Amino acid sequence: MVMEIWKQIRAKQFSPVYLLYGTEPFLMKETGQLLLDQVLGDERDFNFSTYDMEETPIEVALEDAETFPFMGDKKIVFVQNPVFLTSEKQKEKIVHNLSRLESYLKEPAPYTILVFFAPYEKLDERKKVTKELKRVAATAELKKLSDQELKQWIAGQAKRKGFTIEPEAVEIVAGLAGTNLFMLSNELDKLALYAGPGGRIDAETAEMLIPKSLEQNIFSLTDKVVQRKTADALRIYYDLIKQNEEPIKILALLAGQFRLIYQIKDLARKGYGQQQIAGLLKVHPYRVKMAAGLAGRFSDEELAGMIGQLAEADYQMKTGGADKSLLVEMFLMKLGKPS
Repeated sequence: MVMEIWKQIRAKQFSPVYLLYGTEPFLMKETGQLLLDQVLGDERDFNFSTYDMEETPIEVALEDAETFPFMGDKKIVFVQNPVFLTSEKQKEKIVHNLSRLESYLKEPAPYTILVFFAPYEKLDERKKVTKELKRVAATAELKKLSDQELKQWIAGQAKRKGFTIEPEAVEIVAGLAGTNLFMLSNELDKLALYAGPGGRIDAETAEMLIPKSLEQNIFSLTDKVVQRKTADALRIYYDLIKQNEEPIKILALLAGQFRLIYQIKDLARKGYGQQQIAGLLKVHPYRVKMAAGLAGRFSDEELAGMIGQLAEADYQMKTGGADKSLLVEMFLMKLGKPS
């Protein structure tokens, strides 16, 4: 769990070796930055180096790790893209002396923090070097945060940026800004500037300051259609067009939203909970929660009919000469009419 590693780093409890792997680049970047801040501070110009294993053999990084720090107690060495921990083939073959790495791991330099950044979904657990590294290193899998972890992360980031955020505002930030941590961090910087040191952000302020993501706008669009509020649905659609969103993309996202509602309705009927559904469909729990609120307003037949209409509109867009924007407008107006 990466948050546990962050807690230890802030408490100055450092491991001589770290292994960070997974598909969430922001968490990798943040963990590396936290180590640099807590271990080196202003000394990073002298005692920090980074090596890309797609360009440099591992033994070069290890020689650096075994060299004493310059005018300091500690040094940090980053090892990027250690493809030798996976079953992937390297694009350009770099020969790595892995027995040298295994020897280092048996007795890591006490003055060096060696950090492996492996941006891969999986590591090859069959390899000896992977097993040895996981045995020695403080290890964290950096994947998409769960709904609860995301809320904890938002609240924690707010605290570190010097302001307090109310629980209802956390929900809004997570919902409006999506799950992209780079985007969320930028939005939290904006909230910090607005709140000022020691300030507080409530739900109303969060909603006012954070622009809706495309995904959230599509949900709002779907919600207006469900409520037969055609004028409101069209207003959202026209705003998206003004933001240079393509009609064909909007249509595809609408289709995805209705398919998601259909799948959630079917799985809920079979007894699955929202967290289980999120896992099965590989979507964020927040999306499941929001879509589930709409699922009860449709019969299976209505949903199947809407998905069919979306498919027909998509076909016309790709094969016919009709105006693409007009096709979406006609679809929204048709759905907005009472059955």
